[in-house]
Amino acid sequence: MGLDPQLRAVFDRLDELGALPLTRGSATENRQRYRDLALARRGPDYVPEPVSEVGEATVDGPGGPIPVRIYRPADPTAAVTYLHGGGWVVGDLDTHDPVCRRVANALDAVVVSVGYRLAPEHPFPAALDDTVAALRWTAQQHPELPLGVAGDSAGGSLAAGAALRARDEGGPALAGQLLIYPGTDTSLSQQSVTTNGEGYFLTASDMRWFVDQYLPTPELRADPLADLLRAPDLSGLAPAVVATAEFDPLRDEGNAYADRLREADVTVCTLPGATLAHGYFNLAELVDAAREQREDVLDAFAALLAS
Repeated sequence: MGLDPQLRAVFDRLDELGALPLTRGSATENRQRYRDLALARRGPDYVPEPVSEVGEATVDGPGGPIPVRIYRPADPTAAVTYLHGGGWVVGDLDTHDPVCRRVANALDAVVVSVGYRLAPEHPFPAALDDTVAALRWTAQQHPELPLGVAGDSAGGSLAAGAALRARDEGGPALAGQLLIYPGTDTSLSQQSVTTNGEGYFLTASDMRWFVDQYLPTPELRADPLADLLRAPDLSGLAPAVVATAEFDPLRDEGNAYADRLREADVTVCTLPGATLAHGYFNLAELVDAAREQREDVLDAFAALLAS
């Protein structure tokens, strides 16, 4: 069918404005460009989706205080720790504020969005350590609620790594994990990296740059909590929803990780995102198909948490 026409128009406009590629220059420059892009695409008439309560806090982390933003619906039925995307280098609490508002309302869940440490200043495992600290904090704050972990792109990788550590380190017990086009293969060897590596927002070059910042040595790239597709044992993990996108360079590694979870007898729901590309979760206000797919993904995760 080809890429969704509305999404193609968004990508073409970003290209015309000079917002792409995502990675050029220093990490600081790329962070500012990504942040400017995230805020600008909301438009002058943007009004944040109302949530009953939104507040700020800090979590004690292994490298110091971790900023978190907490979204609380009126009558929460679950608690979810959310990790933003951005290649472990860019992105922050503000860039993913609209997504977390939607997640909170769609799931009727307290959502704890985590401002984890970024590479290259803080390479692996700093972001994962912060993720686990925030996940434990969420569990302590809401012991009465089913606990989930979720994230998009690099955040999906962190969510998957946190699920592995929760299993191996005595908790907290997870009701589910939501992995939205996660990065799981540090070798970048999947076919979709080649077939979808140009022209669809996230490029193969971007991916190589992000991995170089986050995992600067071969030893780090081989760590099974980063190179998730080669983790030796996925048994006993929390049930998962894995969302991919047809024109995403990360498509094949997301699907391969879902297959490995199934092989380990983990319950998995996959949503393939036909006609969509990387980043669609953040573009739902601009692209009808992205909005519909995002709702399907969140419905699937809500059902998992409720079960």
